[in-house]
Amino acid sequence: MTLIEQLKDAMKVAMRAKEKARLGTIRLALAAIKQVEVDEAKTLSDDEITAVLTKMVKQRRDSIRQYEEAGRLDLAEAEAAEVVVLQEFLPQPMSDEELQAVVSQVIADSGASSMRDMGKVMGQLQSKVQGRADMAEVGKIVKAQLG
Repeated sequence: MTLIEQLKDAMKVAMRAKEKARLGTIRLALAAIKQVEVDEAKTLSDDEITAVLTKMVKQRRDSIRQYEEAGRLDLAEAEAAEVVVLQEFLPQPMSDEELQAVVSQVIADSGASSMRDMGKVMGQLQSKVQGRADMAEVGKIVKAQLG
């Protein structure tokens, strides 16, 4: 079953169960996917849908941080609930050990030896860890290993 089919099925289940918050989040995700499809005039693959969902999770995490700094815990909790729903459709996150191993492997395979090679390494890592790791954390690990 494709990711878009999983989202549509989850939307139907949420409708039947009258889970308004979950239904709203799934509809937002489907709308974001549809928007990208219309903008790019193509049907998105599962990897591209994962990228859209990853971006949505990142946006919500940024919002949570800003709401907490502003003392709006009610809004932060709503965003956190959306993150939980969106993460159900993303691949399982990588453990720190797995992430370290993947970064080391890519650095070795690409022949990177200094910080000048960071862009090349990050480009290769993007496809390998998409949706499974925060790219900011990946960047820190790459810097540590190259520096």
